[in-house]
Amino acid sequence: MGSCCTPDGGCSTGSGAAATTTAVADTTATVYAVSGMTCGHCKTAITTSVSALDGVISVDVDVAGGLVTVTTGGAPDDAAISAAVDDAGYELTGRA
Repeated sequence: MGSCCTPDGGCSTGSGAAATTTAVADTTATVYAVSGMTCGHCKTAITTSVSALDGVISVDVDVAGGLVTVTTGGAPDDAAISAAVDDAGYELTGRA
């Protein structure tokens, strides 16, 4: 039954039960402003490039808002994230 359902048929998510996903105690979510994004391809390119960096746990791209949220274990490496965005063909203009 590998789902979030408990034996009694309830759902264990949000009930205070131990998380089944990998949790890192010290995470930091940082929002960056990125210019040049226009479509889903942009989202994929940036997500792939930034996700490859050491310490990056997740990447959330808001194309319409021009924002990229990067969750890292500890403090983010702004220079590395900027370089990864640049490598993908976009410009990180700073923290949002």
